[in-house]
Amino acid sequence: MAWHNGSTARGQLIDAAAAVVLAFGAARAVLEPPGPPFTGPQWVAWLAGAAVGLPLAVRRRWPLPVLGFLVIATTAATSFGAVGAGVIWVTYVATALALYTAATATGTVVATLALIVSLAGPASTIPWLYHRTGMSPADAPLSEVPLWWQVELGLVVAELAIAWAIGMVIRWRRAIRAEFARRFAHEAVTDERLRIARELHDIVGHSMSLIAVKATVANHIAEQRPVETRAALQIIEHTSRTALTEIRRLLDVLRAADDQAAELAPVHGTADLPELAERLRSAGLWVDLSLTGVEDLPEAVDLTVYRIVQESLTNVMKHANAHRCRVTVRAAGGSVHVEVVDSGRGQRSSGHRSAGQGLIGMRERVTMYGGTLTAGARPAGGFGVVAEIPYAPEEPA
Repeated sequence: MAWHNGSTARGQLIDAAAAVVLAFGAARAVLEPPGPPFTGPQWVAWLAGAAVGLPLAVRRRWPLPVLGFLVIATTAATSFGAVGAGVIWVTYVATALALYTAATATGTVVATLALIVSLAGPASTIPWLYHRTGMSPADAPLSEVPLWWQVELGLVVAELAIAWAIGMVIRWRRAIRAEFARRFAHEAVTDERLRIARELHDIVGHSMSLIAVKATVANHIAEQRPVETRAALQIIEHTSRTALTEIRRLLDVLRAADDQAAELAPVHGTADLPELAERLRSAGLWVDLSLTGVEDLPEAVDLTVYRIVQESLTNVMKHANAHRCRVTVRAAGGSVHVEVVDSGRGQRSSGHRSAGQGLIGMRERVTMYGGTLTAGARPAGGFGVVAEIPYAPEEPA
């Protein structure tokens, strides 16, 4: 948000400076034209210059009202002769910029109507000005430029049309980029859900296998060893409840039919984090790893914690330009706290990061358990990812 506000302020400052320059240029073009001089008082020239230039300062905030005002101002200035003979196009520079802004900020129909209205003014007033003042090619020897109204009108029309066309192209490219970003985010979420589906498939498959084995054992020893039978039934009860929880979560995850035969990778967990940290240390990133109370995490939550840490550390290696990273995983009271903080230079903006697949995937995983995830640059420097994941503690078998 701060970056956006700074960019907006910069743009407004540039517009204000351009408006002053164009207003001054339009006034000087009236007072010192290459053609016949302006015969009216000087204050009229300065007033006309201010009217056709200064409104450009707020073109980003009110594109259509500014364009409408400039069209009226330039039409009036041309009608009263408060333009530079031979360089009338100078008076229309601000209008061309306003037309460009309107083309980028509105739809095709409105932008086309804006172009028509903008062209109607000079098309009607420039020939009339030449006719009223009696300027003609015969005055060319006294002028620094040819005095043809067709040339003057052609320059103004080309100026306005080119500005409008550039604006339309810019708007089209922005629309394409926005659509690409939307599809990219959608595909990233879908891909992450497919990966989650495969991993949960492993968990549920393991649970069902365990239930089948214990049920078989209980069925064979039910009468001879009732104590062992009761223990087997307790394991079945606990495992089935855990599996049902994962199945309910799995129902919210879309999985393509052609992906069902994909090879299922081994399930990772927090026990693999020391090995992951050691691999990164050998790559030049020192990882301070702290694990507390993670021994009894449910398998799915254990996997989620591993994936969050893995993705965060991968992003540190790719983007942070950091030499040290602190990883804290602390489970207590039915909630696991995950924190990954690096010592980088804070060059990654949260706006850019939020669009990446990494954060989208981590947020999907955490949201599936009803948890929260925050990520962003830290005031003291570097980048931090913090996740809180609630879970139901497993009961002893």
